[in-house]
Amino acid sequence: MKQTAVALGVAAVLVAASCALAQREKQASPGYKADANVYEELAKAPDKARTKRNPLESDPDAVAAGRYLFEQHCSECHGITADGTSKAPSLRAAEVQAAAPGAIFWILTNGVVRRGMPVWSKLPEPRRWQLVSFLKSLGTQKAADRKTE
Repeated sequence: MKQTAVALGVAAVLVAASCALAQREKQASPGYKADANVYEELAKAPDKARTKRNPLESDPDAVAAGRYLFEQHCSECHGITADGTSKAPSLRAAEVQAAAPGAIFWILTNGVVRRGMPVWSKLPEPRRWQLVSFLKSLGTQKAADRKTE
């Protein structure tokens, strides 16, 4: 009985130490190490997609709904503030913020699988437009705040 209690105590300490190290590593992780082409995917959107207008751009509820969707589906890789992480680039970069809403929608729909961006075509179209509304509402990062890319 005593040996079981000691073993459980040691296991608990090891789990706690592992969690602490993982958290520290997560906080200390450098920004997304992108090559120069990371945002060029936006330019690959066909003209027909790029010229598509966001049907929800004047809907104030779309930004809040998009924020919720972002937190559920995107923040794990892009970070809770969309500033990028070691897994994915910033969505507040000037290249993204200057992109046409239709180009962002196209990327959401088709993904960039070879770079780890999943295809979100199964997410209903209005939800993808809500994500676009949220992303466009973020604005760009200040140069001093931008992570190393």
